[in-house]
Amino acid sequence: MSEVQDKPTGREAQRLRTRQRVLDAAIREFKSVGMADADIGAIAEAAGVARGTFYFHFPAKEHVLLELEAREEARIAKELARFLATPHDLKSALQKAITLILGLERRLGGVLFKELLAIHFSPARPLDDEWRDHRMIVLVVEEIERARDHGEAQIAVDPYHSAVFFLLGLYAMLTTTSTSKALRATALDNYLITVLRSLEPR
Repeated sequence: MSEVQDKPTGREAQRLRTRQRVLDAAIREFKSVGMADADIGAIAEAAGVARGTFYFHFPAKEHVLLELEAREEARIAKELARFLATPHDLKSALQKAITLILGLERRLGGVLFKELLAIHFSPARPLDDEWRDHRMIVLVVEEIERARDHGEAQIAVDPYHSAVFFLLGLYAMLTTTSTSKALRATALDNYLITVLRSLEPR
């Protein structure tokens, strides 16, 4: 089937365009006031749709964040995968992951970035949500596994737990050092050094 034939047409194409308008309007509102204070009426008006159309596409405001998370994660995972396909070591791989997540924060803004982290760790996430569904986590796990197998990391390292600790620590640091660029830069440099030392062969 050709690429043209694969593209949605008619009502499906219209539905997808409407959904995108609603999503874009919701993201702008979330960036401005946060999810909790976001006004569904204002979002619908900005998207040029009826209030009920918002709920047709997104049953709750949290669903906007879940879709945004999936899209942004796919974006940065694609960039990380492209980097990992080139010659690199563990340090440069983890540094690239940090750089990509910092870029995500810049694109979203501090308020929306923190909202995204909150929904990521929310107990209200779907019960069938697993770490393997998150390409960014999978790539970091695979990179630590590669480093272990090539002698860059100690043999006793558990790639999954090491990846989770690395990402959790990074997210925590980003949410607590957002007021000072200098403090954050130093903290992130020290954090990466600490992570690498915890993984290096004994």
